[in-house]
Amino acid sequence: MDSFALLIAATLNAGTVLALAGIGLLINERSGILNLGAEGMMLVAAIAGFATAVHTGNDWLALGAGAVAGALMAAAFGALVIWLNTNQVATGLALSLFGGGFSAFVGINYVQGKLGDRPQFNIPLLADIPWFGPALFRQHPVVYMAMALVAGVAWFLYRSRAGLVLRAVGESPESAHALGYPVRRIRMAAVMTGGALCGVAGAYLSVVYTPLWVEGMVAGKGWIALALTTFATWRPARILLGAYLFGGVTMLQFHLQGQGVDIPSQFLSMLPYVATIVVLVLISRNAAWIKANMPASLGQPFFPGS
Repeated sequence: MDSFALLIAATLNAGTVLALAGIGLLINERSGILNLGAEGMMLVAAIAGFATAVHTGNDWLALGAGAVAGALMAAAFGALVIWLNTNQVATGLALSLFGGGFSAFVGINYVQGKLGDRPQFNIPLLADIPWFGPALFRQHPVVYMAMALVAGVAWFLYRSRAGLVLRAVGESPESAHALGYPVRRIRMAAVMTGGALCGVAGAYLSVVYTPLWVEGMVAGKGWIALALTTFATWRPARILLGAYLFGGVTMLQFHLQGQGVDIPSQFLSMLPYVATIVVLVLISRNAAWIKANMPASLGQPFFPGS
């Protein structure tokens, strides 16, 4: 039971990275913008956060630096696809490739970097409950913030006027523009918000989750977060569920190895990506269901006055 509690705790920790990035990409896509650059944004944010933590010793400043790095990269992407009308798929892929190369170059001097002793977080009283305490109540505050963020985004999208406007821009930017809404500025705000959340995810990965810097350390998590939006059919609560599902599959490999299960490590390392492919294949069998939930203008450029 103790080892299962530790598996649950590790699942929540691993799922937080995917939940933060996934909810950021969800905001992007709800505005009609498809950003395939999550992997690159997370890598740049990871080195920005790690470098900040090394020099300041403050994890919160590191997370903030990651958010700023992600938002700046997203702003560059937004300027290209929203105002210059470049192809969203090609620009996103270019952003991802740029982020991988740039983070590797900047991070050369931080490969051997060391962070100070990691603080331990416990919720008073609840952390002492047998089994439930170690499993649920000894997490970094960002884990609980991610859960609250998902609830907040769900309320924003479905219970606020601003969320209704954002969804309207994603469904029909021409109609939103005709009603007087600044479609391009709304999309840019959504893209930068999504980039900031991907940045927090990247910084959390290098500062809290690992904590270290290694070239390419995001290791496909940006692509899994992108797949999560389809898995969740663009619903925030399902993003969180999917994040914990994939986080659990990721941590299962270490749990099985720790239990002495005789399975090749290469096969276990494949599990998160195999799970991603299987889920996407199953969902894609019902194209009408995806079309009914997908923002109608996703990936389509918008030309005011055309």
